Amino acid sequence: MDQKIFPVAVIGGGSAGTMAVMRTVLNNDETLFFPGTAKDKKRSRAFWVSKVENVPGHLRFTKGIEQPNRENLDWLTECDLKDKFHWYRNIGITKIEKRDDGIFVLTDTNTFQHLARHVILCTGAMDIQPEINGTIQDILPYANVQLADYCLRCDGHHVLGKKTALIGHDDGAAWVAIMLYERYQTPEMKVLCNGEKAQFSEETLKLMTKYKIEIVPQAIVKVKGNAREKRLEGFVFDNNLETETEICFISLGMIVYNQLALMLKADVDKRGFVVTNNKGETSVPGLYVAGDLRAGIKKQIYTAWDSAVDSADDINYKLRTLKRNSSLAK
Repeated sequence: MDQKIFPVAVIGGGSAGTMAVMRTVLNNDETLFFPGTAKDKKRSRAFWVSKVENVPGHLRFTKGIEQPNRENLDWLTECDLKDKFHWYRNIGITKIEKRDDGIFVLTDTNTFQHLARHVILCTGAMDIQPEINGTIQDILPYANVQLADYCLRCDGHHVLGKKTALIGHDDGAAWVAIMLYERYQTPEMKVLCNGEKAQFSEETLKLMTKYKIEIVPQAIVKVKGNAREKRLEGFVFDNNLETETEICFISLGMIVYNQLALMLKADVDKRGFVVTNNKGETSVPGLYVAGDLRAGIKKQIYTAWDSAVDSADDINYKLRTLKRNSSLAK
């Protein structure tokens, strides 16, 4: 008996993946859904997010991405189209190939293979963490309670009235510090290079001087505070200098989870994000990307949703067109 070929498979269970599978199922397209393993989830941006304050309807959740996603997925298992939803809980995809006939072959974490005509990749990206004494463990407790933040749009308002530090050493980091200062006039702003070579342009240096944004070149050796009490107090550096800080932002770039796209030789930009057309389709026909993994869009929940809807609806259009043409040919 031939193995069933599904119309679409969604890989990744964050904001983009959840919206992608919501849209494909509600479009009446039978969908395989692989949200990833527990290890995959810990590597996701969603894992570190508690409150989401810039998206309507999310304030009531203590885990602002995971809980609403789970609520929607649970609803899909009970809705009128539940038979179109195949949720492989705690399972990810480790390998993806494309056959000569255009069908994608997906190998999951249990080594089983699945077939799909279209794939929406939503594996995302992760913010790079600062190393302190050779490990990222010292900063993670503060990230989990939003004392160490990453996104201007999501969390910039947290700096209001607080002594703020920005961990980073290039122009991208400098612009985050400058924008935070210009928006919220923080009482104090520092850029902590954490022992890395500073790479600031004349333009950013001029603005940092104007705004009295101090640059601290030394390596961080200790974080002061109490994450359980949701309190950051500052940082200690390798020359025994200390700085008082109430909140910090981290701007060190992202790890892009593009391995599956690269297996198919999809085009990526210089940072590793996957290049697509305006519907999210990559240079590999039938392979779509939504959310943080996609090049050229904001790394936000609402843009993840929008990109996922575009991809799901484009796939539905192609499936309907194929079915229509097949019916007319009879």
